[in-house]
Amino acid sequence: MPSSAIAAKTRERLLDVARQLFASNGVERTTMNDIAAASDKGRRTIYTYFKNKKEIYDAVVEREAESIVARFRDIVESDMPARDKLLHYLEVRFDIVDETIRSSSSVSSGLLSFLSLDHVRLERIRVLAVEKERHLFNRLIAEGIASGDFDEVRASSLPAVYQMVFKGVDFTHAHDNFAELGLTPEAIRRDVIALMCSHVSPLPPAQ
Repeated sequence: MPSSAIAAKTRERLLDVARQLFASNGVERTTMNDIAAASDKGRRTIYTYFKNKKEIYDAVVEREAESIVARFRDIVESDMPARDKLLHYLEVRFDIVDETIRSSSSVSSGLLSFLSLDHVRLERIRVLAVEKERHLFNRLIAEGIASGDFDEVRASSLPAVYQMVFKGVDFTHAHDNFAELGLTPEAIRRDVIALMCSHVSPLPPAQ
């Protein structure tokens, strides 16, 4: 049996190769033989790590989702003040939209490119990432409330607002229908971030 370090490295290599083949050939047209040949590993080696192509595909999906969530986790676990965390978190969320949609034609681009033409699989990876991310965003808001940086009443509604707003943002970017809405990607980014950051502050006293 290979050492744990060698086994982990081999497994990552197989996933890297599979991801590239899924991007260039499509998931359905990629075979276990293709992955074996491209990774310079025999079929026996591949079956040591994965039972079948579906298991490889599921592992690639999981890794892609985790690569998204890790960026948010780094922010939430940082020492930044809660307001700075929220601003940075939202900026990164928009960066991921741009990287996913705008750069999806490049196999070497970071996120989700191998699913760019398959909306069912893209949705699967998005749902997996969103489920993990939701807990991190809720934690950020809870920490801001606990520290007194966020208004408790207004900030408590922000997780639901966040989910609904970014469903719209994702849809608009995916369908590139900014013109018919009279919007630009830059304006959406600016206005959404301003809105959500202001939403954690107390309302001004009534005049």
